[in-house]
Amino acid sequence: MGHAHDPVPWVRLSAALRRDDNKGDGRLPLPPSSATGPAMSLSKTLRSPEALADAGLVAPEDLPGLQAVAARYAVAITPAMAELIDPADPADPLARQFVPSAAELTTDPEERPDPIGDETHSPVEGIVHRYPDRALLKITHTCAVYCRFCFRRETVGDGHALSPAALDAAFAYLAARPEIWEVIVTGGDPLVLSPRRLAETVGRLAAIEHVKTIRFHTRVPVVQPEAVTDALVAALKSPTQAVYVALHANHPRELTPAARAACARIVEAGLPMVSQSVLLKGVNDDAETLAALMRGFVEMRVKPYYLHHGDLAPGTSHLRTTVAEGQALMRALRGRLSGLAQPTYVLDIPGGRGKVPVGPEWIEGGVVRDPWGGEHAYPPPDSAG
Repeated sequence: MGHAHDPVPWVRLSAALRRDDNKGDGRLPLPPSSATGPAMSLSKTLRSPEALADAGLVAPEDLPGLQAVAARYAVAITPAMAELIDPADPADPLARQFVPSAAELTTDPEERPDPIGDETHSPVEGIVHRYPDRALLKITHTCAVYCRFCFRRETVGDGHALSPAALDAAFAYLAARPEIWEVIVTGGDPLVLSPRRLAETVGRLAAIEHVKTIRFHTRVPVVQPEAVTDALVAALKSPTQAVYVALHANHPRELTPAARAACARIVEAGLPMVSQSVLLKGVNDDAETLAALMRGFVEMRVKPYYLHHGDLAPGTSHLRTTVAEGQALMRALRGRLSGLAQPTYVLDIPGGRGKVPVGPEWIEGGVVRDPWGGEHAYPPPDSAG
């Protein structure tokens, strides 16, 4: 059958990835260093609209609206991320992820405080047990940065951590259920905890014989790479279990030399890494950016794992794409990027009904579509004649 497919979009993508941009590594260019001047001297995390204004990241006249946002949702931008933001670019993809916007005060009818149904599957405080063989351990509500699209934005940022009694109850729940094979340590971001607290957590999980795998979900190696010390990495290791680290990053500019070095410390300690990204409008919803991000992960020895469709968290509609747009992007990447660089595009069904792949269909009714748009009969007709 073989329909012709316009190669021009991929030619443009290939050209973009081959651009030198004074980097020579296929990554997208950073903004000019002069654009990030005010943030370059930062030494502390920015935690209020006033601090953002002082750093030149928001306009003073926008403060009243942003103060209303900050009263509802936590704000924090680390120096590592602030220095990457180009305040002269109103569409800067790093700013869209971290700098609050008055658009967050608009809640669409379909949005909900608990968009993926954590509470529905939380039998005890700190545990989410949605799937039979794995459970989440939400050990802290604190993050190094607060993403403007976070699906837990109604609960993170309050400084809450599990009390000793709640922590005991959470570990007792895990120990009493032999079907739990994997524990995903999340929050918040567990890597904001001290090495001592992390080592205690791993030690208690190591004492549960049926838990064979531990996974840490984190943004810290990217947003606060200096925190990934040898002591922290050592604290993540278990004598009896496989330990994985899932890194959240959404734009190739986040993969700085410092972030790459932090991930290298983790990988070279024997801890495999996978990636998680969220598809975000104005951040990574084009094939060039996604390709550079996924290739960057692979170069860092981080296996692309999930590309999440944006959840229906309150005040995030300005950052969400449509599923159809995400499927088109996955089609654009298939066949052009190494299989190592292909994430699975997934959607968390609202209400706690689970995560499912929503990538494009490639075969239907005896017709299979190739990565370049051609259509072919399958099985192919007998040509032996």
